[in-house]
Amino acid sequence: MAFFIKQLTIIGVGLIGGSLARALKERDMVGEVVGVNRTRHSLETALALGVIDRATTSVVEGVRGATLVLVATPVRSIPRVIEDAIPGLAPGTVVTDAGSVKGSIVETCEGLLMPEGVHFVGSHPVAGTENSGVASSFATLFEQSRTVLTPTKNTAKDALELVRLVWEAAGSKVEIMGVEHHDRVLAATSHLPHLMAYNIVNTLSDMEDDIRAEVFRYASGGFRDFTRIASSDPTMWRDICLENREAILDMLTRFRQDLDKLSRQIEEGNEDALYGIFARAKNTRERVLAERKR
Repeated sequence: MAFFIKQLTIIGVGLIGGSLARALKERDMVGEVVGVNRTRHSLETALALGVIDRATTSVVEGVRGATLVLVATPVRSIPRVIEDAIPGLAPGTVVTDAGSVKGSIVETCEGLLMPEGVHFVGSHPVAGTENSGVASSFATLFEQSRTVLTPTKNTAKDALELVRLVWEAAGSKVEIMGVEHHDRVLAATSHLPHLMAYNIVNTLSDMEDDIRAEVFRYASGGFRDFTRIASSDPTMWRDICLENREAILDMLTRFRQDLDKLSRQIEEGNEDALYGIFARAKNTRERVLAERKR
């Protein structure tokens, strides 16, 4: 099924939305890209970069005539933004999102009184960098990445197919996943690592000033690599924690138990147990990386 998006409207023109626009433009798969943000500053940047063709701060005006609407705002605002857009939506428009949490978003958005012929598809492009904003966007962001779609029994097949084709055109491998399963998987693979990175930086920052200065002065490449994601947008991660709190708390409990086990082995000087913990982690990581290359 070939496709061409006559008008793509992006609400929240940042790294994700900007990168999708760049990818589709590069492949000549979109006619006009309309950007919608609350303030003009980021829109002017997006226009200057050629990421969007038209800009507005009005959600209703921005979605008029759209073939596809992508809402790439912080997760807690996605349902409200879509509800605000309803007066401008016309039959045939497909609405999707880029939220890292799907449970509350899908449930709320499917419950909205959309105009006849307007369909919502939950999606989550599992891609990004520690940088945010449209100036950080680039056309190859989604290449070799995965995008998860979370359809329900209410999802229109044609709408699902269009969203699948769009993310595949951007270079992403698309997978279908249940809403609850998605939120549990992402709590483990994305949300927990981000919280760990934030907490490690805060732990070091709370140390006495003289020690803290030495800690950051002698921070190695490993420290920089591991804590890179602590530079991510705080608003986005605040919202993710609140919207996916149950799954995240479960993962934090599991991690705390494993950390307590590690602490006991260090305290007891149990060299065999310590070696076993580290070897198992090393082997698991190498296996996972090898499987991803297949």
